[in-house]
Amino acid sequence: MIRINQLKMPLGHDRAGLLEKAARVLRVPSGEIEKLTIVKQSVDARKKPDIWYSYVVDIGIRQAGLQKEEKLVRRLKDRNVAVHKEAPYRLPEPGTECMAGRPVIIGTGPAGLFCGLMLARKGYMPILLERGEDVDARTDRVARFWETGQLDPSSNVQFGEGGAGTFSDGKLNTLVKDTFGRNREVLRILTEFGGDPSILYVNKPHIGTDVLSRIVKSIRTEIEKLGGQVLFQSQVTDFVTEGEPGESRRIKALVVNGSQVLEAETVVLAIGHSARDTFETLLARGIPMEPKAFAVGLRVQHSQTLINESQYGMKECGELGPASYKLTWKASDERGVYSFCMCPGGYVVNASSEPGRLAVNGMSYHDRAGENANSAIIVTVTPEDFCGMETGAGTDQGCEAPGDAMAGIRFQRRLEETAFCLGKGNIPVQLYGDFKEGRVSEGFGGVNPAFRGGYAFANLRELFPESLSRAFMEGMEGFGTMIRGFDRPDAILAGIESRTSSPVRIPRDQGMESPVKGIFPCGEGAGYAGGITSAAMDGIKTAEEIIRRYSPLRPSRTVAKT
Repeated sequence: MIRINQLKMPLGHDRAGLLEKAARVLRVPSGEIEKLTIVKQSVDARKKPDIWYSYVVDIGIRQAGLQKEEKLVRRLKDRNVAVHKEAPYRLPEPGTECMAGRPVIIGTGPAGLFCGLMLARKGYMPILLERGEDVDARTDRVARFWETGQLDPSSNVQFGEGGAGTFSDGKLNTLVKDTFGRNREVLRILTEFGGDPSILYVNKPHIGTDVLSRIVKSIRTEIEKLGGQVLFQSQVTDFVTEGEPGESRRIKALVVNGSQVLEAETVVLAIGHSARDTFETLLARGIPMEPKAFAVGLRVQHSQTLINESQYGMKECGELGPASYKLTWKASDERGVYSFCMCPGGYVVNASSEPGRLAVNGMSYHDRAGENANSAIIVTVTPEDFCGMETGAGTDQGCEAPGDAMAGIRFQRRLEETAFCLGKGNIPVQLYGDFKEGRVSEGFGGVNPAFRGGYAFANLRELFPESLSRAFMEGMEGFGTMIRGFDRPDAILAGIESRTSSPVRIPRDQGMESPVKGIFPCGEGAGYAGGITSAAMDGIKTAEEIIRRYSPLRPSRTVAKT
């Protein structure tokens, strides 16, 4: 294949036009091009509103071998044209060590589902345990929660088939460096199970909550067809290990729903960033854990037209779709402030998972047709911050010792409890101008609210220690220099955004295994991913290590012992 970089095309072009342009670059008749594959499509808006697409494409020439392709490229002497050898992703060959039983995966978010799919396709017939409901029942449950405020701690925006990403924008971009093809394999699998093929090449791919719900169900069905099991409303409540502390220990069994014992010597921990009770149990059973930095902040809503005008120079963007942004700032105290999980044409949702505590997230559908853009504006916090940090109300909430694995979780919970109280169980909301003044808003301005779940006006300054509030405001003002109107007084704030990433890390070695043998910490909850794609990639990586070590199961050994 011949790869062409930086192939510019105007808005409104078609595939035939793209092929003709590629032919001109290669100086061959268009009829000689047998295949054109779009590798990447990005938008060049540097001279808005004069906007172009920029492509990377792979071209196959009729009856051309490698030598002919290399000769053509040498003749062109164009640095944007080169011979490209595609190396498709492949799972490793199975190992020879015998498994004592079927592998068990805890969690059906992207990490768990992709790990399970890979293992199932190689004949390992995994068992997947999910504390929440299947995606259809879960969707109904979440809709009722947004309508009534009645929370199910086991099945909600955080827990259930598909994980926390199911009720999000469904972003698929990642900053993880990938030399093994796992990123593209994740995108390819998503298209295999119903995703739009464009996610394979657009610069900022997304699926949307409505499409993602269908995809995760299809992946689950495939796992089951291949001999796997997916068990819902099956929460792991304890871990049974053998060996004394300080000695070589390994997992022997799991306790499900408080009473059912499931023998398991190969366990993948894909529990997600909100499985706080499971983190507590793991720590109590001596599975090593450590605190890690994360970020907290508020969701901000603007009209989507404001963002469109800033990014593209037009209010309605047509085929470009609603514009997005990614912003970073360094506060005067050196804290990082940045946008996170930006949702064009989306909604701010109540994403709580524990009674008496409230957290928010952003969500959008595939068409991103909502009136508003929203994003979390978050401030970094470190384990050092968790010790003795006071709330905005000035109440000392206790001091955790350095290295306390649960310190970040307790910090999250304090913030979420305050948010719940401020909103009296609803999402606490404030206009940015009132936030700066520390007063409760009395109504909305030029930005109409777009929420899923009830909301109430409150003083969000009471959520944070003052140092975090100052950093947040510095970031907002800084972003106002990048996007005109970003810091407008009637921008709508909502809190609290506290589930940006896992507050803990579960150590693992090069073989993806915990010091407690047989446990494979995986994905976002274990501290090794940050989003749908990176979590799915980590699930694949974990599956690879299990495959390299063990031989597939024989039919006579597929029945789980309970």
